[in-house]
Amino acid sequence: MKKNLLIIGAVIVGFISFSFIQEEEIPQEENKPVLEYKVITSVESIVPSGLGRSRLISSNAERDYAEFTSERTEENNKRNKSKRKDIRVKDFEETKLLNFFNLGGIRFQNIVANDAVITSKLIAMGQEGWELAFVTSSSESDAGEGDGKGIFVTRYIFKRVRTE
Repeated sequence: MKKNLLIIGAVIVGFISFSFIQEEEIPQEENKPVLEYKVITSVESIVPSGLGRSRLISSNAERDYAEFTSERTEENNKRNKSKRKDIRVKDFEETKLLNFFNLGGIRFQNIVANDAVITSKLIAMGQEGWELAFVTSSSESDAGEGDGKGIFVTRYIFKRVRTE
C-alpha cells in the first residue's frame, strides 16, 4: 500500500512540475527577421617606395551567387559558363587610403591615418544600423629582391535586420 502511494505521489508531483514549464514559442517563417549583410574591404599596399595603391571599397550593387555557381558531380562535370563581365561590379564606393610605405620606408603616420579613415567608416555603418559581425584579414607581403609587391587586405562583414 505504501509503495502504491509513493508511486501515485511521484506521478502527481511529476505532472505538477511539468505544468510550470513554459513552452517557448517558435517563430513562424513569416515573422522571422530577414538579415542582410554588407562587406567593406580595405586593401592597403605594402609595396616599397610607396608605389602601390590603397583603398577602402564596398559594392553598391547586388549579385546572386547562384547565377555564377554550378554543382559538379561524378555524372555532371559541367562548369558554370558565366561571363566575367556579368560578375564584375562597376557601381561601388571607393575611399582613398595611404600606402604603408613611402620612399623612406614604413610610414607609421600613414597607417594611423588609414585607421582614422576606416574608423570613420565603421562609425558611419553603425549609425546606419549595421552591426560589425566579423573581421578577417590577410596579407601577401614583399617576398624580397625582385618581388616588390604586397597587400594587406581586411574584410569587415556587417549585418542588420532588413527594414522594408
